[in-house]
Amino acid sequence: MDTLIERAREALTTAYVPYSEYRVGAALRTADGDIFTGCNIENANYSNSLHAEEVAIGAAVAAGHQEFDRLAVSSGVRDGVTPCGMCRQTLAEFCEDDLMVVCDCGDDEVATYTLGDLLPETITESTLIDAADNDSPHDTREPDGRESS
Repeated sequence: MDTLIERAREALTTAYVPYSEYRVGAALRTADGDIFTGCNIENANYSNSLHAEEVAIGAAVAAGHQEFDRLAVSSGVRDGVTPCGMCRQTLAEFCEDDLMVVCDCGDDEVATYTLGDLLPETITESTLIDAADNDSPHDTREPDGRESS
């Protein structure tokens, strides 16, 4: 079995999921081979919940890493869960489109994607720079094209 899948499975055992009971674990490998894990941590208001991938990347970045080459994700039901859109965007902040994402389907079966497969046309720093360049502060027109007063 894939070492990262094993680590993701280990991580999900510590998930705090009193509301959904849906355990998720993630294992993120840095470019130099270190592995950081995370599990989901729920909160009663849901919006403050942390996803396993976020916890893993947060631990890695806090330890000084910003380059990653592979992520494994597993759920307690081994359903091939993929990172959600928010986690994909967080990964895209630090990873190239070729980051390998391995999802645990159970029975030693995995589904493998690249981050680019999962999140095409991601929002990047250059997206924001291009948007700022096209939004001139001197433009006095309303959104419909009329001059503002």
